[in-house]
Amino acid sequence: MAQFQIVVLPGDGIGPEVVDEGLRVLEAVSQRFGHTFNLTQDLVGGAAIDAYGIALRPETAELCRKSHAVIWGAVGGPKWDDPQAPVRPEDGLLAIRKGLGLYANLRPVKVYPFLRDAGPIKPEVLEGVDMLVLRELTGGLYFGLPKKRWTTQRGRRGVDTMRYTELEIERILRVGFELARSRRKRLTSVDKANVLETSRLWRQIAQELSEEYSDVTVDHLLVDNCAMQLILNPSRFDVIVTENTFGDILTDEASVLAGSMGMLPSASLAGVPSHDGRRRARGMYEPIHGTAPDIAGQGKANPIAMVLSVALMLRYSLGLPGEADAVDKAVDKVLQDGLRTPDLITPGGHAATTNQMGQALADAVAAT
Repeated sequence: MAQFQIVVLPGDGIGPEVVDEGLRVLEAVSQRFGHTFNLTQDLVGGAAIDAYGIALRPETAELCRKSHAVIWGAVGGPKWDDPQAPVRPEDGLLAIRKGLGLYANLRPVKVYPFLRDAGPIKPEVLEGVDMLVLRELTGGLYFGLPKKRWTTQRGRRGVDTMRYTELEIERILRVGFELARSRRKRLTSVDKANVLETSRLWRQIAQELSEEYSDVTVDHLLVDNCAMQLILNPSRFDVIVTENTFGDILTDEASVLAGSMGMLPSASLAGVPSHDGRRRARGMYEPIHGTAPDIAGQGKANPIAMVLSVALMLRYSLGLPGEADAVDKAVDKVLQDGLRTPDLITPGGHAATTNQMGQALADAVAAT
């Protein structure tokens, strides 16, 4: 039996609610498999700004560096949404990604058969959809310099810089190739090579790496075409790899396929993991949704994305693939039994609060 150090940063809005249910499921894993998960909680985002004046304290970042993994809820909300504010909740998220070197953001998108009627896409289009979207996380527009706003005699101006190095591109593509090898051996590299120099470099490096991974079939799509194909023919995709901004947009679009953003987990990784747990990577695990302040505290939030993020943590950072499988199977069972949070109500579904869904998932882990 193993011991692990995990930092828990619930954040703002519905973040603490869904994190509580993720921890409930993690406790069920502990009870069933005998592992010890030592949890340290701290403030981040808007909660940290209110308490300390900054979105991420150095002490908190140091705790994360010493841990096996980080569980993150969500940050932000109207209270801190002033464009003129010198400190924003999202500063903490960007800082932890950069500080821990979390360059690979893995976002699985799976359509459960019993949820094909939950979203606006025709059910027949969703048949067989099961993909991984891999987003480069520490480069591009979000981090490139110069990044500033200023005023001239001709008015206000702003600039953001998209910048990528060969190392940044190669390492994220390599994660994509390795993960494709453990799946259906198909990789789609997404860029805007008809316009952007960074994308031309991206495509060139993808082509070069494909020679090393000759067992993986590679195709290249412009990002606008990829956005269209995600809706028209999503089952064509296995592993998608793309840069920071494109990946952020495409994965939010892909959430529509799954029926709700509350179904999409993510793993932000600092290395190349293996699906069987033999090779681990430091990571931070979070649902892709935001703080949803309009439903915070009402028991309406869907905790499944957080619970599935816990499963990713078990697999990729803790090297416990069997335990991860148990969580994944618990989600399958509870959804198949018809339990639904408000974002997922389908014909014949049974309404559940955040807590009820979390308890059902924990019970299913214990029983599987």
